[in-house]
Amino acid sequence: MSDSKSTPELSLVAKLEGLLFVAAEPVPLTQLGTVLDLTPAKVTAALKELDETLVTRGLRIQTHRGRVQLTTAPELAPLIEEFLGLDATTKLSPAALEALSIIAYQQPVTRPQVDAIRGVNSDGVMRSLLNKGLLHESGRAEGPGRPILYGTTPEFLQHFGLSSLSALPTLDLSEIIADDVDNQILKG
Repeated sequence: MSDSKSTPELSLVAKLEGLLFVAAEPVPLTQLGTVLDLTPAKVTAALKELDETLVTRGLRIQTHRGRVQLTTAPELAPLIEEFLGLDATTKLSPAALEALSIIAYQQPVTRPQVDAIRGVNSDGVMRSLLNKGLLHESGRAEGPGRPILYGTTPEFLQHFGLSSLSALPTLDLSEIIADDVDNQILKG
C-alpha cells in the first residue's frame, strides 16, 4: 500500500477520467458533482477539459440526457471489432435509418408521429430499433390513448460515433421543403 502523503494529488480532470473509466454505465452529472463536491457547472467545465485532452487519444466523452460516459473513439470501431472477434457493425435498412433520423431530431416522439412523417407504418422498424437498443420508451404522451414516446439511447450515439445529440448535423428545412415542392410539381 502506498503512503498517500508521498502521492501527489490528482487533478480534477484525472479524477473524472478515473470515475468514468470504472463506471459500468452512463453516470448522471449530479452524481459526479456529489462525489467530487462540485457544482454541475464545474463538472461540465472539467468534462469539457477532459474531452479536449482525449481528442488525440483512443477515448471520448459521450453525453446523453444529463449522463456522461467514457467510450472508445468511433474511428477505432473496425479495429476493436477485429480485436474482440465481433461481427461487423449491424447494418441498418434505409427504412430504419429514416425512422431513426426522425426520432433523433424530433424526440420524444410517438410512433404515429413517425408514421405520419414517413407516410408508412413503422411498427416493424421501430421494434427492430428497440431490439437493437438504439431506441427506448421515454414515457407516454398526454392525450387520447396516451401513446408511447420514443427517444434515442447512448447506444445510438455510439453506433453513429456522436458525442451527444447536439453533435447531430443541423437540418436545413428550406432545402427539404424546396425538394418536396419540386417533387410535387413534377408529379402534378
